[in-house]
Amino acid sequence: MPTTLLGRYGEDALEDDLREADAEAHVHGVCFKTGPPARTGVELEWLVHDRADPRTPVAPQRLDEALAVLSATPSLPRGGALTREPGGQVELSSAPADTLADCVADVDADLAVLRQALASRGLALAGHGLEPLHEPRRVLDHPRYRAMEAHFDRVGPWGRVMMRSTAALQVSLDAGDDSRGASGYRRRWELAHRLGPVLVAAFANSPIRRGLPTGWLSTRQAVWSRMEPDRTRPPRHDQDPRAAWARYALDAQVLCLRRPAPADWTAPRGLTFRGWLRGGHPDLRRPTLDDLDYHLTTLFPPIRPRGWLELRMIDAQPGEGWQVATALTAALLDDPAAADAAYEATEPLCAGGSPVPRHNLWTRAARFGPADPDVGKAARACFAAAETALGRMRAPAPLRQAAGRFIERYPERGRCPAHDRLDALRDGAPEAPE
Repeated sequence: MPTTLLGRYGEDALEDDLREADAEAHVHGVCFKTGPPARTGVELEWLVHDRADPRTPVAPQRLDEALAVLSATPSLPRGGALTREPGGQVELSSAPADTLADCVADVDADLAVLRQALASRGLALAGHGLEPLHEPRRVLDHPRYRAMEAHFDRVGPWGRVMMRSTAALQVSLDAGDDSRGASGYRRRWELAHRLGPVLVAAFANSPIRRGLPTGWLSTRQAVWSRMEPDRTRPPRHDQDPRAAWARYALDAQVLCLRRPAPADWTAPRGLTFRGWLRGGHPDLRRPTLDDLDYHLTTLFPPIRPRGWLELRMIDAQPGEGWQVATALTAALLDDPAAADAAYEATEPLCAGGSPVPRHNLWTRAARFGPADPDVGKAARACFAAAETALGRMRAPAPLRQAAGRFIERYPERGRCPAHDRLDALRDGAPEAPE
C-alpha cells in the first residue's frame, strides 16, 4: 500500500460513466500485459527498530528526520523508490531490471544508503514478517488509511494488524507472453499460485507477536487470510486468468471512495465495484475509469496482476535473506526447466482435481512451514531445480552460494527462518539490529 499509489480526485475522475463491459475489458488489458518474461523487480517492506532497544516504538518524527536526508536528491542511487506504510514500515521498491543480477545489485546499493541514513539516527531495519515486540499504532493520517481501518474494523481486528504490524517481500516478474507454453501468462499465473504455499512455508519468518509464539510460523500470512477473504485470498481459478481476475476485482467490496477534502473516504458497507457500476447505491455518483484503477490498488491477494505478476506471499527476511528469496522465486518462474520441475513438484499439492492448491494448503504452509510433509517435499524439489537454474541464469557466484546455504540450512532440514526466531526466544537472546 505505498503512498505513491494514491490516485487523484479531480478532473481526471470526471470521465464519462463507466459501463460494466468496458470495466472488464479495461481490467483485462491493464493487469496482464503480455510479452516474453525478462524483467525482475522487488519491493522490500521493513519494520524499523531502535538499535539500542527494539522494544521501544520509533516515533514518527524520528523516522522522518532519518529519511529527510534522502529527500534531498530525486531518488536513491539505483533508481529505487521509498514509501511509508501506515504503521511506520518503510518500503523500498526497485526499478524493473533486465536481469536478476541487476535487480539484486541495484537494490543492494539503494539499501546500503537507506541503512546508513537510519543508522545515523540510531535506527535499524528489522527483517520480520510481523512486529514481534510491541503493537504499533497507525502513524499515517491519510484519508485512505482512515477509510481502510473503518472498513476492516467491521469484520474484526486483523485489518489493523495487517496495516500496522506486517512486512513482506514482494517479487515482481513479467506476466508472460500470449502463448500456451511455459512462457505464457496463463501457465505462469497458474504456476505462481502452485508455488505460493511453498514460498510461504520456506520463507516463513513471523512466529512471534507481543513477545510470545503465536503457533504459526508465518503469522503474517494467517493475518492476511483472516481479514477479508474476498480481497486477500486467491481468485477462483479459471483457464482464462484475465476473466478470473476481472470477476474478482469487480466483485470485491469498494474499500474507500475518494472525496474532496475534508470529506471522509469511508465507503458504504457491502458495496462491490460491480454493484457501484450497476447503480447499487443511489446516493453515489457513477464510477469512472479512474475509480476502477484506484480500486485495483486496494486488492491484496497473494499474487496480484498489475501488468506484471506481483508475488506478495513472502515474509520480510532477516539481513540479506531477501536476495535468496528473490533469486529462488525468479528462477522457478523464469527458467523454463525449473518452471517445468516446479509444476511437477507441486502437482501433489493440488487436491481434488484443482490445478492450484486449495486454501487449507496455504494455511498448513503458514502454520507448519517446510515441516509439513507435502509442502516440505515440494519445496525441496523446487529449490533443487531453482539452484541449478541460477547457474543457467548467470546469477553471481555469491548469490548462488547464498541460495545453496539457505536450501541446506532450512528446507532440507524441515526448517525456515521462523525457527531461528523461536530458538532465540527460547534461549533468551535479545533482538540484534540488522
